[in-house]
Amino acid sequence: MTYRHIRVERAGAHALLTMDRADRRNTLSREAMEEMIDAFREIGRSDARGVILAGAGPVFSAGHDFGDMTDAGLAEMRTLLRTCTTLMETILSVPQVVIARVHGLAVAAGCQLVATCDLAVAADTASFALPGGKAGWFCHTPTVAVTRAVGRKRALEMSFTGDPIDAATAADWGLVNRVVPAADLERETLALLDRATRGTRESKGMAKQGFYAQVDLPLPQAYAYASELMASSSQVPDAREGVTAFFEKRRPDYGDR
Repeated sequence: MTYRHIRVERAGAHALLTMDRADRRNTLSREAMEEMIDAFREIGRSDARGVILAGAGPVFSAGHDFGDMTDAGLAEMRTLLRTCTTLMETILSVPQVVIARVHGLAVAAGCQLVATCDLAVAADTASFALPGGKAGWFCHTPTVAVTRAVGRKRALEMSFTGDPIDAATAADWGLVNRVVPAADLERETLALLDRATRGTRESKGMAKQGFYAQVDLPLPQAYAYASELMASSSQVPDAREGVTAFFEKRRPDYGDR
């Protein structure tokens, strides 16, 4: 499918989704977000093992496009923000591991994208901010995802002050997995995604779904859910083949699964 605001390519076993609005600092207009939702859903139905989310130009994403918001009424704003929420939920729902490749500034909903992705690698030139705290419109929805990545105190510092944090701080706080030299960003992102997608697509998809289903549950319910999921998944052919191969001291044969 042809898109106006994004590019979707195949990068070996993985899909590469690039926000392609460099002239608009990869802002998330409603149309751009709708294209991303469609693309992620298509990728989710494909045989891609993982997804790299990147941005064109010097900025990863500057967040929402204020052009959508000028003179927008309450109903229009609700629709816009529901679209953004659907995008974040879609990233979490696809069976593939989604990794953000962050080379520059990630602001507001752009920072929310990074926090929502399963994994993130940042160049040492990257920075992150929730700038609404310095103005008159607080970053309410970006703070939802960022809080789940960095914890309450750090999320509140980011959202109340609006001050940007550098890539090293983002890694220390848990917003990204690691920081690498800008020249190594593409290689290191792909290397982490390759390691994160080892095993079969089915088992990794179940792992992702199971993680997000249990992570915010109280401990007894989390164990109950995870125990049932692990018991059920032990019956799928890939799991049985893995156990059999272990005892037969051979490499498992998963075919094309």
